Amino acid sequence: MSQYRPQNFSFLPPIVKNLLIINILLYLLTIALGGRLGINLYDILGLHYWQASLFRPYQWITYMFMHSTPSHLLFNMFALWMFGAVLENRWGPKRFLFYYIACGLGAAALHFGIAYYQINPVVAQIDQFVDNPTFENLSNFNANNDILIGYKKFNNIYQQFQLQPQDNALSLEASKFMQEYKDYFLNMHVVVGASGAIFGLLLAFGMLFPNAYIYLYFLFPIKAKYFVILYGLAELLTGIRNNPGDNVAHFAHLGGMLAGFLLISYWRRRGNL
Repeated sequence: MSQYRPQNFSFLPPIVKNLLIINILLYLLTIALGGRLGINLYDILGLHYWQASLFRPYQWITYMFMHSTPSHLLFNMFALWMFGAVLENRWGPKRFLFYYIACGLGAAALHFGIAYYQINPVVAQIDQFVDNPTFENLSNFNANNDILIGYKKFNNIYQQFQLQPQDNALSLEASKFMQEYKDYFLNMHVVVGASGAIFGLLLAFGMLFPNAYIYLYFLFPIKAKYFVILYGLAELLTGIRNNPGDNVAHFAHLGGMLAGFLLISYWRRRGNL
């Protein structure tokens, strides 16, 4: 029976090697520029929501090479080496890189597709007030949303506006605040990390080597096909639960797996996997 022990896998194919180097260098550069020059690379290279002022099309690619913490980077790079090396040696560098990028794109697409249904209602209420800056519309927004920044300023405007709902100056001040808040709210939704692409690699490993053993913590063996199914279900349940304190993009992980599944299924139908 085939087995897979990552500690015995000792070589690096070229794409995996270069991906490791790029991710590590960008993380170090992020720390260096942020500490010395105050340049936030997450704002520049992280993937922002498409309506955000900081969004740029190239971020669909660059976000895959950015990481938020050392543990985030370490986990993803270990998984990239663990599964990516096997797949690149199986497929070759061109197909492997195409698959990796495709899974990263699929991850981002599903994440923001789901996020749309959380973000759009808030934006719609902000736009409703800006288009018609009445206290009634401001009160409606306040009743349905939590102010994430500038709460004291908002509360002060709200209280004054409540007492003087016909005051044009207060109406303009409230409108200006809400436009600034909309910009902040849209820009706060940013995704970084290779996790979506990594989950695509995990899915591919499970489909190509379903009976190979993965050793959890180097101790507990589990067949790859079961590991993929259980991990995917865990991500789905956690994503649906939507814990407010959870900052992990679970649907991005599922998006990477979905993109990988569709691509591998297509290759199999064509007989050139």
